[in-house]
This record gives sequence, C-alpha cells and structure tokens, in this order.
Amino acid sequence: MDIQIEVSIGNIESLHSAIAGGATRIELCSALALGGLTPCYGMMKLAGEISSVPVYAIIRPRQGDFLYSEEEIQIMLYSIKAAKDTGLQGVVLGALDAQGNIDMPNSKRLCDYAHQLDLPVTYHRAFDQCNDAKQGLEDIIALGCERILTSGLAPSAPEGVKVLAELVQQAGERIAIMPGAGVNASNAKEIINKTNVTELHLSGKTTRNSKMTFITDKNKMGSSDVDDYQLPVTDKEAISAILRIVNGSV
Repeated sequence: MDIQIEVSIGNIESLHSAIAGGATRIELCSALALGGLTPCYGMMKLAGEISSVPVYAIIRPRQGDFLYSEEEIQIMLYSIKAAKDTGLQGVVLGALDAQGNIDMPNSKRLCDYAHQLDLPVTYHRAFDQCNDAKQGLEDIIALGCERILTSGLAPSAPEGVKVLAELVQQAGERIAIMPGAGVNASNAKEIINKTNVTELHLSGKTTRNSKMTFITDKNKMGSSDVDDYQLPVTDKEAISAILRIVNGSV
C-alpha cells in the first residue's frame, strides 16, 4: 500500500511546490511558524480552485493553547463554513478543556457541523497536549474523525514512535494515526516500520530569498529577529525524496 503524504503549507506558492513534489493531501494554513492558523477566505478559495489533490483547512483561530472561549468556537464554526463554501475537502481542528481532556462538548459541536457540511475532520495536535492519550483516542473516535495528527505526545514524531505504535494498535481500523512533527526523508521509513502507519504529515519547509530589488532594513514588519526578505516555502525536493523512500522507489 502506498503511503499517503500530507503536506502543511502556509502560502499559495507552496501549494504548487507540494503538489509537484507528490503530496497526496494538503493542510492549508497561515502562520506555520506558530503551528498553523486558519487561512484567510481568499487563500481557501484559490486553493480550492487550483489544487489537484484534496485540501483540508486548519481551523485554529489564534496561537497558543487549545482552550477556547464561546466566541472563539463561533469563529471556528464560521471558518468551517468558509472551508465548505470555498470548495475544500475537509478541515483540521481540535479543542481541550482546562484539565487537558478532549473538550467533548465543543469538539462535538465543531465536528458535527463539519459532518453536516460533508467535510471530514482530522483532529490535530491538540491531542499531543491532552492528559490521557488512550482516553483521548477513544474520545476522538467517538467524534467521528477520520484521523489524528500526532507526534505521539512527544516533541517530534521520531521521539514519540513508541506511543505512536501503541495508538495504532489501539485504534485498529477505527481511525487513522498520522505521525507529524519532525518527519523527513531520513526518518520516515523507520517511523512507518515501527508503527505500521499508512499516512505521514510534514511541511518540507525551506526558505527562499525575496525577489525584491530594493531592500531596506529600516522598517521591520514584525519581530526584530524575522527577516522580511526570507520567505518560508515548501521544498518540492523534500516531498519528492520522502515519497521515493517510503513508497519503495529507492
């Protein structure tokens, strides 16, 4: 069975690179440096029009934790509707309560609404901050999600490979476990062999220089340590390399 490769992207340029590299699904985000936030309507719309592979929008209204207010849940519901209206194929979301449990009341509201719109749901790495992975997995299965994006509750998927294997065994055929965080061509095969997963998630990120010919260092658009003339993009070759390795071409 071929391994499915989901690529998270933070701009439309990266959509083309990810697809050219062989991505089989896209996680559409803004602000990848913050872990990914909800993309704007325009980005959803254009991605839905031009992508040749399924596109899932992350539904995350702000950076930080996954304990959401009622107003933030309303924003997420509007964003799910935007994903549907722009022709995307699914959404990626997650929510926790103050004690680190899966926030079942709010997660059910979000998932039920997505399912009413015929949008499948990936539960994202909020799962990696839950207080009980085994119970969290059962809760997410009860929500009807099709997969969980997780590093195995570790800083990276390679470090969480033992827990990932346990989650795959517990999940059986009920839900897919998709390792993400720190996945690349050098470790992908080992992760697959040790966990028996059939999907992987990565960004394949690199940077490129701005095409501006006039460059000034007088005015920064954000943090002083961020170079406005270095653009984060997806590396097509990083995606191609991992596909060749995991699907047995090399």
